[in-house]
Amino acid sequence: MAFPHRPDAPELPDFSMLKRLARDQLIYLLEQQETRGGWEPEWRRQQRRGVKCRPRSQLPGKKDLFIEADLMSPLDRIANVSILKQHEVDKLYKVENKPALSSSEQLCFLVRPRIKNMRYIASLVNADKLAGRTRKYKVIFSPQKFYACEMVLEEEGIYGDVSCDEWAFSLLPLDVDLLSMELPEFFRDYFLEGDQRWINTVAQALHLLSTLYGPFPNCYGIGRCAKMAYELWRNLEEEEDGETKGRRPEIGHIFLLDRDVDFVTALCSQVVYEGLVDDTFRIKCGSVDFGPEVTSSDKSLKVLLNAEDKVFNEIRNEHFSNVFGFLSQKARNLQAQYDRRRGMDIKQMKNFVSQELKGLKQEHRLLSLHIGACESIMKKKTKQDFQELIKTEHALLEGFNIRESTSYIEEHIDRQVSPIESLRLMCLLSITENGLIPKDYRSLKTQYLQSYGPEHLLTFSNLRRAGLLTEQAPGDTLTAMESKVSKLVTDKAAGKITDAFSSLAKRSNFRAISKKLNLIPRVDGEYDLKVPRDMAYVFSGAYVPLSCRIIEQVLERRSWQGLDEVVRLLNCSDFAFTDMTKEDKASSESLRLILVVFLGGCTFSEISALRFLGREKGYRFIFLTTAVTNSARLMEAMSEVKA
Repeated sequence: MAFPHRPDAPELPDFSMLKRLARDQLIYLLEQQETRGGWEPEWRRQQRRGVKCRPRSQLPGKKDLFIEADLMSPLDRIANVSILKQHEVDKLYKVENKPALSSSEQLCFLVRPRIKNMRYIASLVNADKLAGRTRKYKVIFSPQKFYACEMVLEEEGIYGDVSCDEWAFSLLPLDVDLLSMELPEFFRDYFLEGDQRWINTVAQALHLLSTLYGPFPNCYGIGRCAKMAYELWRNLEEEEDGETKGRRPEIGHIFLLDRDVDFVTALCSQVVYEGLVDDTFRIKCGSVDFGPEVTSSDKSLKVLLNAEDKVFNEIRNEHFSNVFGFLSQKARNLQAQYDRRRGMDIKQMKNFVSQELKGLKQEHRLLSLHIGACESIMKKKTKQDFQELIKTEHALLEGFNIRESTSYIEEHIDRQVSPIESLRLMCLLSITENGLIPKDYRSLKTQYLQSYGPEHLLTFSNLRRAGLLTEQAPGDTLTAMESKVSKLVTDKAAGKITDAFSSLAKRSNFRAISKKLNLIPRVDGEYDLKVPRDMAYVFSGAYVPLSCRIIEQVLERRSWQGLDEVVRLLNCSDFAFTDMTKEDKASSESLRLILVVFLGGCTFSEISALRFLGREKGYRFIFLTTAVTNSARLMEAMSEVKA
């Protein structure tokens, strides 16, 4: 299901400019040469505004480049090895804990702003000092430099020996409608540690988008982080008021949303094709490594997954149950096109070979890969008894058979199926039930630690702090009706009523939100996954993603009006905002373009759901996320036990 857009659907902006800007900036930082792409270094921008400022020191001439592992895949999408070689980079090394073998007189380090990286660089510089060797060193931080890193360099006694700079690379176009900041650590840093350092990076990224594509007339947001990022971004806009003044907006709406507003969607198993490929093989930076079991050879193959892959583009948003049928039909059509050769004369054959054959071979190769991927997914899911797992998840979402679902999770733990999967199911149970009753919490935790090891104890602490796996406190489960009843009786009787209600099935904020927003569709008969009727198809018709429903409702109202109760239940009363400016400069086309910003990561299921909504309503959605995530990545971010 490629979701063909209606003829009147707006065109998407061209985001290839972001790649060019990032590449030009990096080349400038590497060799101090002017670039043709229009990127202007910060020091020159400051000079233009009248601020006295000198250019940072560069490394002209041959140099060796040390790259942090996290940056290798994003860098490859921007400037591959051959481009770096053209710009005086001699050898490339990976930043890792072992002595550098470089013989170059100039070393350049392209790293994330992390303390461990500063210690690594300091060890190399100090080793050179001990050996009496003099070299030039440069550290390029991406996407920004932090004061703490400079402090470590000073503590290590090498601050005067290295020059530092920033590569403000925070927007990587992964597809025509998907931009990623490639900051997977954002989720843990902010939602667990409370570290706000990346919020400035988000604000800078939004500022860059508004500079390139015009101001956003309508802004909406929900969540503490969303509000902080929005306010910081607005401050940047005010400081550089002239940058977007008079520009016609290309994107009519922007919606900022915190991941913790909707943990449930991120914890569910994905069943759209792209989501399943991510869950099974891990899509990294827009590409996936298909192993020998998929390629039907003894080699693995790295495949770029985007709209340019015509086969993938037609099945990416499809429910997995429909994919095999589509691929087999595609194979028959392809065979029919090959068979046309039989009745051709020489001239027709020549045209066929020169114009069509190459495209058919490429399509055949891609078709074979996706059929192989489907077969591999089927094998793995059959082995895991995927249907039983999905059934349990749906029961949790709907609030039925909670006791049976808890027993299923206990069995999952006892069989040691997967520590990450067991944690995920416990978190899904906890959030949908507004916390576990103390008896269940203690029992599941004990069984988990006995099954997978006591080293996971700190992980439980992290999950509790993040609100993913919590224990109900006494009295937490009193509903409004129960509170009213308790006021009519004595304290002693009220205590007994509370105890009685505590022993019944728990009612939670998720249940109330679900009812308020109709997240669980009521369907007569079986849900038709071939012709979906709403966004619930991304979870087999069982559940509409909460994040997507919120976006749909706010866009319909053009505000949070009428959603006060939902906002209160989400504990975001102080963090839901709307900012609407005059729309006289915005074209009707731009007002149907919506940029959705996920802070803490978004899933491919949410992307597919909003693409579906866009097709139904005549919108086009653009996605900006701190990183693409899924349930396993979420759990790994919280885990203190590294795989």
